[in-house]
Amino acid sequence: MAEMIRVDTDARGVATLWLARAEKHNALSAEMLMQLEDAAERLAQDAQVRVVILAAEGPTFCAGGDLAWMRAQMGMDAATRRAESGRIASALAALAALPQPLIGRLQGNAFGGGVGLASVCDVVIGVETLKMGLTETRLGLIPANIGPYVIARMGAARARQVFMSSRIFDASEAVRLGLLTRAVAAEALEAATEAEVTPYLSCAPGAVAEAKALLRALGGTVTQDQVDLAIDALATRWESAEAQEGIAAFFDKRAPGWAG
Repeated sequence: MAEMIRVDTDARGVATLWLARAEKHNALSAEMLMQLEDAAERLAQDAQVRVVILAAEGPTFCAGGDLAWMRAQMGMDAATRRAESGRIASALAALAALPQPLIGRLQGNAFGGGVGLASVCDVVIGVETLKMGLTETRLGLIPANIGPYVIARMGAARARQVFMSSRIFDASEAVRLGLLTRAVAAEALEAATEAEVTPYLSCAPGAVAEAKALLRALGGTVTQDQVDLAIDALATRWESAEAQEGIAAFFDKRAPGWAG
């Protein structure tokens, strides 16, 4: 099995969880999502890990869902396709459940599922040149499985500005929308990420974990009912003629029938 996720842990107990599929712009395939979920579950059980950084190799943080995987899903029966498309929800849930602080380090663009990954982080630092977007509706799909986490992060009012239109937006707007905590120059990304890590190393790890758990309880957590609703919504959308047309048009390198 190819290594698509890598974990490096330093002597301080700071673990960096790397998306390691740079040649595919870290697009999320079924195998990659399984590796991501497994890595998050192992980190959650590691008492030596005090902080987790979510980072990516290559120029792109995450291009979203792997389109070859999406295309393969078109030939699956509905039940199998539902299970496949739900893999990202499982991976996001594992990241969201981490007891350690999760700091996102976005060195490049994040689209679709990449926005979902940013949304489960406690703090997200991104380079000021990056672009983001929830691009699913261009393909006749919807940002469903990431939706509960995106809306929990942004709030419904801000999500309305970008959730349905597939509009690409820049880092400054991502800060305003609440997806990024801060946007910095590329050469300042390491220092800015380290500035978020350092304060935790002077805190009691158990107290940090309990404070994070309390924050989730008081602030409202993503529920299993919400996740199931989102998975079902995407499963229904996959059956539509628009989804068939959108995926086919992408691979045919043509505009879909609805494009103006």
